[in-house]
Amino acid sequence: MATKEANSSKKPAASSSGKPAANLSPKAAAAAVRIADNKKATFNYHIEERFEAGMVLEGWEVKSVREGKVQLTDGYVVIRGGELFIIGCQINPLGTASTHIRPDSVRTKKLLMHKEEIRRLIGKIEQKGFTLVPLNMHWKAGRVKCEIGLAKGKAEHDKRDTIKDREGKREIDRAMKSRNR
Repeated sequence: MATKEANSSKKPAASSSGKPAANLSPKAAAAAVRIADNKKATFNYHIEERFEAGMVLEGWEVKSVREGKVQLTDGYVVIRGGELFIIGCQINPLGTASTHIRPDSVRTKKLLMHKEEIRRLIGKIEQKGFTLVPLNMHWKAGRVKCEIGLAKGKAEHDKRDTIKDREGKREIDRAMKSRNR
């Protein structure tokens, strides 16, 4: 009985298509459920806090998301009437989409969060000059989730420092790699 329970408690790693993937490490399995990342967000903003929100999607959008046809780089989050909406997140329709639906790839999508969290975000955005940016989209329990970040914009010199640090790291890695050969 104990072995049966132990075997049933193990969950297989999920791939980007939502199906179990064979022989993935836990770290690789976590990366496999990611749909899209917004790499520009960490370059342009200081991320103070991260939140997870559900997304309201249409059927054709879910099919496109499963194929990985998502772009978050131009997206941002706004609050209207106490609700969160993501604008500029592009989900490109598949060529095999239904003929009776006219897909809009840049449709405004609603994000789902608890009211208390939204009220807290409203207070921070209005008082301290923060903004909300989408950081990534991922699968969680068969549903599409969007990780949003409470962020402050970086100044130009901060961006230059980020570039300088990244290039320094690359040079160190190259030196270590050539030394180990």
